[in-house]
Amino acid sequence: MINQKLWTKDFLIVSTANFFLYLTFYLLMAVITLYAIETFDATPSVAGLASGIFVIGALVARLFAGRSIDRIGRKKLLYAGFIFTLIITLIYFVVNNLTFLLIIRFLNGAAFGLASTATGTIVASIIPTGRRGEGIGYYALSLTLAAAIGPFLGMFLSEHAGFSMNFILCTILLLISFFSSLFLNVPRVELTKEELGKMQSFKLSSFFEPNAIPIATISAFLGLGYSSVLSFLTSYSKELNLVDVASFFFIAYAAAVLVSRPFTGRWFDTKGENFVMYPSFLLFSIGLVILSQVHQGFFLLLAGVFVGLGYGTLSASAQAIAIKVSPKQRAGLATSTYYIFLDGGIGMGPFILGLLIPAIGYRGLYISMAIVMVACIFLYQFLHGKRSVRTEELAKLHTHHADVG
Repeated sequence: MINQKLWTKDFLIVSTANFFLYLTFYLLMAVITLYAIETFDATPSVAGLASGIFVIGALVARLFAGRSIDRIGRKKLLYAGFIFTLIITLIYFVVNNLTFLLIIRFLNGAAFGLASTATGTIVASIIPTGRRGEGIGYYALSLTLAAAIGPFLGMFLSEHAGFSMNFILCTILLLISFFSSLFLNVPRVELTKEELGKMQSFKLSSFFEPNAIPIATISAFLGLGYSSVLSFLTSYSKELNLVDVASFFFIAYAAAVLVSRPFTGRWFDTKGENFVMYPSFLLFSIGLVILSQVHQGFFLLLAGVFVGLGYGTLSASAQAIAIKVSPKQRAGLATSTYYIFLDGGIGMGPFILGLLIPAIGYRGLYISMAIVMVACIFLYQFLHGKRSVRTEELAKLHTHHADVG
């Protein structure tokens, strides 16, 4: 099983398309608050809403994309998502007031939610079952690299070429993604009348995959922890007079993920998810503790390495688990369930944690998040870890009986 081919044409196409899609997300996310303030005289809170409302749009779209993807067709939803995203991106050029900008940001998030749910579902159907952890790990690198390159590129273009250049580049990247996706071969999913009926009903299971909810719950806490880094690292680094070094935090993060991903993905498949998940929670916690005690640039970058090893591994592995524990025909719903919870944590985090900062400060915030990540070890054990051990033991027992037979 482990020798099944992973690096196929289709795997490369969907991973590349997803990289460009997420690059446009991070390009605009990094500059949209500044754009709202400088172009429309928005207050900081409203400018923050211009950033956060994107996530709300993505969440709404994922609710419907997950339950509809196999009725509509995975490639059709992918095309619709890319075309919708492209059209919305072009509308940025004619936005002339703050209300219009907020509407476009919401719609952009919805379009992104459709496209990213499609890419995540398609890649799950392309990856060989025996290499799922490894394959999703490599696929998740497209997000990691986009998160490292996007903010850099967005801020550089805004400063040296103006905000419009961001919109131009996003348009070009989306065109490349769309045209490359035309060459994708996606396995067809045949649904029974009973399965179609369940998807069309308005039960909770029509919007969420129940088997994926335990690990998705964990991912919500992961998103909460990561949002403390995404949203407040810049402000924290200003307080420490380490702004120049902080710009390299996500480069250190991405480098750690790139180096570790070949090992962690293979360990997931050969040794089981628990072998990967438990150490990763600890690594993420250590990264947050280091971040809370930073006084020098070196330790800020070291924190980036530990956060990359921890959160970078956890997010990819949790997605693989969500798909692994769900029925094959509900991979789309499992994918959207995972992302809804993860995006919810990342999207709500800045608001929730922002209420704590006046009382405990940035250092207290990162210590608190480190404690939450340690607590997640026990939550993971209760919700999934112990079940995973039993499943692996049963699999070994079945293999032994087959050998004896």
